[in-house]
Amino acid sequence: MGIDCAFGWPVEFVDFLTEHASGRLPPRSLTGKDWRRQLSYRHTDRFVRDITGRWPLSVATDRLGLTAMRCAELLSAFSLAGEDVDRSGSGRLVEVYPAAALRCWDIPVAGYKRHASKRIEALDNLLSAAPRLEITPDQRVVLERSDDAFDAVVSALVAGAHARGHTSPPPHELQDAAQVEGWIALPTSPLESIVSPADPR
Repeated sequence: MGIDCAFGWPVEFVDFLTEHASGRLPPRSLTGKDWRRQLSYRHTDRFVRDITGRWPLSVATDRLGLTAMRCAELLSAFSLAGEDVDRSGSGRLVEVYPAAALRCWDIPVAGYKRHASKRIEALDNLLSAAPRLEITPDQRVVLERSDDAFDAVVSALVAGAHARGHTSPPPHELQDAAQVEGWIALPTSPLESIVSPADPR
């Protein structure tokens, strides 16, 4: 299952809040804007920036934090139901970032969040890249109207890529951090290779 939300907060940010609550600040080597940026972004955010050229929203300093709180509730519910929840993505639940995945697949999507015409263009680009992806006329209407629905389809495609082992795992040296902060699964193979051909029946 691909979930389009941060699975955790930056380790440095959590440490900062803990120390701040006790009336202290943790020792640091950075100051000013560099220090604030270190607090704001997770290791996986930096990885996504290196791969795609764009920063994800900061779970520590942007409105995404409220959604991440809801995601934490969901992950807890999955865990209580017996699901193995590993924020680094080794289980069946994986953190995804649709816009970054589309960039990895070289699918132009500029402006699809804000403009229906751009979303229609993005959907056409997606279907051209994955001609075996079947979308009914009714489904297409929904996808053209809602960027959330469009993102849900992309999230499912990334989850499919992840299930096949075609996403980027955290490097060994970041594994511990990823288990706390979460890790965005970026696709590493062409989109068409993860879309199953239509059932001949």
